[in-house]
Amino acid sequence: MREMNEDASVYAGQRATAEAIERGGGGLSVDALLAKVRTAAAHTPTGSDGGVAAAAVPDVVPDVKGPAAAVRDVKGPAAPVRDVKGPAAAVRDVKGPAAAVRDVKGPAAAVRDVKGPAAAVRDVKGPAAAVRDVKGPAAAVPDVAALAAAIAAVAGRHLPEGRLSPDVDFFDAGGTSVGAVELVAALEDELGVEIALDDVFADARPTSLAHRRLSTAGATAALSAPAASKTPTPGVIRAPDTAGTARSEGTSASVTVGSPPPSSAAGTRPAPAPGILPVPAPRTAPAAVTSASYPTARPEDLDQILADLALADRLPWTGDPEPLPPRRILLTGATGFLGSHMLLDLLRHSDAHVYCLVRAADEEAALGRLGEALKRYELPWSSEVRRRVTVLPGDIRRPHLGLFDELWTTLTHELDSVVGVAAAVDFLRGYQSLRQSNVVGSLTLAELAATGRPKPLHHISSIAVFNEVGITAMGEDDPLAHVDRLVAGYDQTKWAAEVALRRARDHGLIVTALRPGGIGGHTRTGAYNPQDLSSGLLSAFGRFRTVPAFSHLNAAPVDWVSRVAVGVVCEPDAWGYDYNLTGVPNTLDDVVRDMALGGMHVRVQDWDEWRTHALARLEAEPVPELAFLTRVLQSPTALRLCEATLKGPAATAERTAALVEALELRPAARYDAQAQLRTFERLAQDGLARLPHKDDQPYLWFSETTEGGVGPVGAPADTPCSMALTLSLASMYQLVKERRVDVTGELTCAALHPEPLVVEHGDVWIRPEEGIPQRHGMRHRLLTYRLALRDAEGGRWWLEGHKYARARRDVWRQTRALTVEIGREGAPAALAGELVVPADSYLRDQVDGIKVDPRLTSQEKRAAKLTWLAWFGLEMGRGLLGPFARAAADLLDLRRTTTPSEHHR
Repeated sequence: MREMNEDASVYAGQRATAEAIERGGGGLSVDALLAKVRTAAAHTPTGSDGGVAAAAVPDVVPDVKGPAAAVRDVKGPAAPVRDVKGPAAAVRDVKGPAAAVRDVKGPAAAVRDVKGPAAAVRDVKGPAAAVRDVKGPAAAVPDVAALAAAIAAVAGRHLPEGRLSPDVDFFDAGGTSVGAVELVAALEDELGVEIALDDVFADARPTSLAHRRLSTAGATAALSAPAASKTPTPGVIRAPDTAGTARSEGTSASVTVGSPPPSSAAGTRPAPAPGILPVPAPRTAPAAVTSASYPTARPEDLDQILADLALADRLPWTGDPEPLPPRRILLTGATGFLGSHMLLDLLRHSDAHVYCLVRAADEEAALGRLGEALKRYELPWSSEVRRRVTVLPGDIRRPHLGLFDELWTTLTHELDSVVGVAAAVDFLRGYQSLRQSNVVGSLTLAELAATGRPKPLHHISSIAVFNEVGITAMGEDDPLAHVDRLVAGYDQTKWAAEVALRRARDHGLIVTALRPGGIGGHTRTGAYNPQDLSSGLLSAFGRFRTVPAFSHLNAAPVDWVSRVAVGVVCEPDAWGYDYNLTGVPNTLDDVVRDMALGGMHVRVQDWDEWRTHALARLEAEPVPELAFLTRVLQSPTALRLCEATLKGPAATAERTAALVEALELRPAARYDAQAQLRTFERLAQDGLARLPHKDDQPYLWFSETTEGGVGPVGAPADTPCSMALTLSLASMYQLVKERRVDVTGELTCAALHPEPLVVEHGDVWIRPEEGIPQRHGMRHRLLTYRLALRDAEGGRWWLEGHKYARARRDVWRQTRALTVEIGREGAPAALAGELVVPADSYLRDQVDGIKVDPRLTSQEKRAAKLTWLAWFGLEMGRGLLGPFARAAADLLDLRRTTTPSEHHR
């Protein structure tokens, strides 16, 4: 099966036909095409308007040879120069509407001043070959190999290794999306070659980019050449040989065409008639990005998909594996987000030894990559983990996974399970760019599973196999999307891999397809995948406080997805079926309500409005961590993926639910605000999201009035003092996580200033330090106030106050009395005293007077108010119970010797 990793066109008739069409012959060779072209051109008469057929060409200078062969001043409507050879061969001043120069060879071959509407220069060879001053509307040097080499040289500077082969994909060589953007700019600046960013993502091999660029240039020439005459001559268009593929040395670029092809649907091109070289569509300025762009897959991608599916028929036949829990497992993708969690779950919930395929040059580098990945996702990398893991440096894109033949053979006989998690996840790249990792790599794992000892293959697919706009059901046994309606390369490769592995089942291979949806962060550690689309959208929702109208979000936390997937791997009765690991889908109402409870009130917009708003905000407030989301929202192809994801139905998972129940695993639950809490904190820490802030509209607030007196420290508190405060919450997250309430308001105290002091910043901490007692357990802190104050002259003061719980009968007063100390900023306390909340205002202000964000519904307001009262009451009850429990313990202590605290009491 080594050939599986090579060019599939060698074995597939579909791909061979497609490539022949790309060469312009509908299956004919280039020489055969040119023979037909020349025969047709030789019988074309001169037009009545004075047009000259391409076959009748005056001013021909053929076969000039000699040590200093030179040709100068060749002029005419179609002046060509051919076969100039010599040590200093030179051609100068060739002019005409279709001026052409071919086959100039020599140690210092040079061509200068070739001018004409379709000027072309071909096959200039020599140690110092030069081409200068080639001018014309479609002047071109149609050397695909040379242009590909130039593109590869520029692209190499944006790669870790600093070089790139023309036939190697830019992204497979380590390129990034940011590098692709820089590459497009560098090609235009340095080579004058304008290539669309979407073309780079579609197929990032320099050779393919050169083909596409020259094809575009040829289309421009073909359309501009007839414009020289008022009455174009039908039937003949002379254009440079830039139709998108390399040509044979010395061949002509004249092509015979019929009437222009009819227009076709966006994103497709009509197939050429046999024997006719197609003229590509002209390059036009990119249209505004809309969700209706690229409604169908590219024909060349569909041809490649069909060819790749045929590779599954070359897999060896195999029998049923032993129905026992695996003991030796090959795991790919262990350095990724899901794969790293699955590695730990395999070690925790089985006795298996795990072989991890890691892309690296040697074992030491592979071990380092794996350790760094586990630490990045807050997973243990201990000696026990290393003892049960064997790292295999390799590459899923290469034949036999990049392993030595001896090691490959050993694995085929010793492994008893193969788990394929590795995949290139990029929503901008095309099928051609992703197929080697996502399709051919999966088939290589199928080959490993089917060779030698029979082994089950557990393939991590994706719910993206249903990503067709308008699909009505996404059940575990429902039909997949129509592949021609999948336009994103990632969706296409996941579809092709799963369908190819279904064919492998016909060869006896046991294949399990596990389809996660969006994979959210870990519910306990908060670890997340920064490049996951779900994380990017969640960050944008919280950062910009807007959400697009969607039907369902099929997402589940990574810890649940990993545990269920490992449960399938370790349970033989579960092998060979399809599972949707999507959890309980979230509706639009669920997301809006969860974010409101977190203090993030969002506005719902339609998809186009939300995309425009998000792009404007990302441009005005650039967030480096969300740069990938910007590119996704600007890509027509990726937009179709987003549209299908947001408008798709809820995924159903009856088989998965039954398995979870049978294995007694944690059942699927909605990925709600509580489950997302730790992840959202991590997103905020990393700058991707924004937590509610005290400057935002408060979620809940109420008033508190206190009255009392203060005096110098150690003296009677006989100076009247009062506070009028507003206590508020930005979100329930602030309450549950920090146990903190924001404070604003005024302090009136004549001992400080005749005018009231304004609270610039204030916090109230509820049961700080978990209510740890002070002074031998006699006083437990209930509340702590810390206020920064400013007087009318700009003087700054501070206030710190505490409400204490004591084992005494005046419990009601303890909840209202505040012991305070006040001093100037940077100085010790100057005043001390006690302020008390009047009994008649407590219930009126702090219970009945609670206000809730008016943007909430009446039901949500009631829920918010009851949640605050229940939580605050529970905390106060715990605080008041502490000193009484301590006193009760002291009374029941029958020791003879009293403690210091008992002496004190």
